[in-house]
Amino acid sequence: MGATVPLKNSDLPAGFQLRGLRCGISSVPGKKDLALFLSDRPARAAGVFTKNLFAAAPVLYGRKKLAASPNARAVIINSGCANACTGKQGAADTAWTAKELAHRLDLKSSDVLVASTGVIGRHLPRPALGRGLREIAALVRKGASSSAEDAVRAIMTTDTRPKAARSTFVAGGATFTVWGCAKGAGMIHPDMATMLSVVLTDAGLPAPFLQKALSDAARRTFNCVSVDGDTSTNDSLFLLANGAAGTLRPSDAKALKAFRSALEDVCLSLSTQIAADGEGATRVAWIFVQGARTEKDAHRLAATVATSALFKTALHGADPNWGRILAALGRAGVPLDPNRVDVSIGDVPVCRKGGKADYSEKAVHGILKKDRVTIVVDLHQGKAWSRYATCDYSKDYIAINADYTT
Repeated sequence: MGATVPLKNSDLPAGFQLRGLRCGISSVPGKKDLALFLSDRPARAAGVFTKNLFAAAPVLYGRKKLAASPNARAVIINSGCANACTGKQGAADTAWTAKELAHRLDLKSSDVLVASTGVIGRHLPRPALGRGLREIAALVRKGASSSAEDAVRAIMTTDTRPKAARSTFVAGGATFTVWGCAKGAGMIHPDMATMLSVVLTDAGLPAPFLQKALSDAARRTFNCVSVDGDTSTNDSLFLLANGAAGTLRPSDAKALKAFRSALEDVCLSLSTQIAADGEGATRVAWIFVQGARTEKDAHRLAATVATSALFKTALHGADPNWGRILAALGRAGVPLDPNRVDVSIGDVPVCRKGGKADYSEKAVHGILKKDRVTIVVDLHQGKAWSRYATCDYSKDYIAINADYTT
């Protein structure tokens, strides 16, 4: 289900450098576990974070930092330890991380955003983290080659593959790049953002617009993906814009629209890659609900189908059991007329006006055996629509999570 991801340094937006190394936080032998995303020049930042009430220390830090100032030049991420449910010590460790990195790179601590991923309830090991911060800063100071792949792999936990995406757009005769990466394979059911994701652009943009554009993109992409229905304590999505390729004028509606489109393309690709890499997943499904009265209704219906354990197990078995789709729709709490609902799997109608359509089960079974599956639900009640990505539940999902230290 994988596709080539843009991990070459030449894929990056101008004025950014990435690093990744092992400092010893992760319990996986040899795995890189510390990543740095650094702008060579001042940048504007935006962020979207988890709504889980047990938000991790870095999430609380990031919210406060961005509320105080939209300026940031670095994002530092560790894997192997979530620094969640760690109280005052966790907050102190996060602040120390930002201060320590800033000191070694001649930045202000307020220029540094922090994220963590891994096991909940454990404190960050400062000796190992401190060693890693010293080493990663030394790489920057001596001008060592940037490594996008090292950084992307360093943020992974149960992921089976790195996830990155890139899009470009032209405005005012200049070419701009939007590039992003993400990690996530389990505990994926965001209520605002994603698992962990960093998006970079060499376009200069005003901070209020940047935050609105990121929030809108997250709502339509990362907020429309679920692997297991669990929202992480650490979900964070960052966007840094440094203007290295030029600045977009607030009055240039066409240029701002082009940026929004590129940003959403990157976020959509990343969210789809996350669904495809769901723990134990063998296929990904997009649930499209159309003909709804409102987008909110369509989103809720699509999400209910996408998170249904019965639907996800049927998906794994390539079982054309459209009754499970209707059952999920019927309990979503959205008013609808069952006698007007149509459902198609791929290009085959399986349900018409709430009843069985005339179709070949063998043909639908073949569609459901593919790596990517599309389910279309038409309510025939309005013009609003929404989409939601999910993956199948397999025996491997249970095995992975039964063995994962919590």
